Amino acid sequence: MKRGLLASYRVRGPRYFAAAGILIGNAIFGRFITADAAAPYRTTVVLEAMAVAALCVVLTYTGPRLLVPVPSRAVLAPIIGRWQALNSPGSAVPSHGVRAYVQAYAIDLAYDEIHAPRPEFGKRTMRDPNQYPAFGQPVYSMIEGTVVRASDWRRDHLARSNMWGVTYMMIEGALRELGGPGFVIGNHVIIRSDDGVYAVLAHLKQGSVRVAVGERIAAGVLVGYCGNSGNSSKPHVHAQLMDRVSFWTGQGLPMHFSNVVVDGPASGSIATLPENGKHLIAHSE
Repeated sequence: MKRGLLASYRVRGPRYFAAAGILIGNAIFGRFITADAAAPYRTTVVLEAMAVAALCVVLTYTGPRLLVPVPSRAVLAPIIGRWQALNSPGSAVPSHGVRAYVQAYAIDLAYDEIHAPRPEFGKRTMRDPNQYPAFGQPVYSMIEGTVVRASDWRRDHLARSNMWGVTYMMIEGALRELGGPGFVIGNHVIIRSDDGVYAVLAHLKQGSVRVAVGERIAAGVLVGYCGNSGNSSKPHVHAQLMDRVSFWTGQGLPMHFSNVVVDGPASGSIATLPENGKHLIAHSE
């Protein structure tokens, strides 16, 4: 039974969106179905869709209790220099508030060198991403393996730099959901290790990916540059590990960076992830 529940938990996302699509379609177009013979079938389909959606919601909150804990995996930080942790599993799991798109242990990193401050939040609603020092910073592979996905055709949109902008982003994000995970994750690279772990680097700059599907690469290899694609408020690097290549059915895996110091000088190494708002300094191996 537990295996069946775990299988159902893995596919809760696509099932929920399919059920939601049926319910939304019924709300919009149902009134145009006037044939008496079709009414019973319509009612059955709607009730089944409601049941599936309800089950998926229940699984979302109860399913994580069924997951078997796995040890944190040491990987290279995908960046070099001083960066601030945002939405970090060092503070909470799931780090982004939800486990959707395999983000349970994901971390966001914003470039924050002292000599290159970010624009102040709270003034302009939108800003050109070029105004952020993270934009265009190199992004490196966290693990050794084979590139299984490499996408960089999506545009880099304006940064959302005050609460009105963030509110707009939340509304826009709901629309991005309709397009599937790629429109949320943005430009990204996925690398598969020999033991079946997948490393994701997301929100990359349009046209910046430097690796190709099928290419074998080492950890620490340049894969692209930081951008502001997908559901992103400002230029930053999104990094995560997962046990499948699918953003729909994969599970997030815990990780820590082996080549960083948290809130300290760039000498030595501490295998950890910083809490939200804390800084790390990453150096090349």
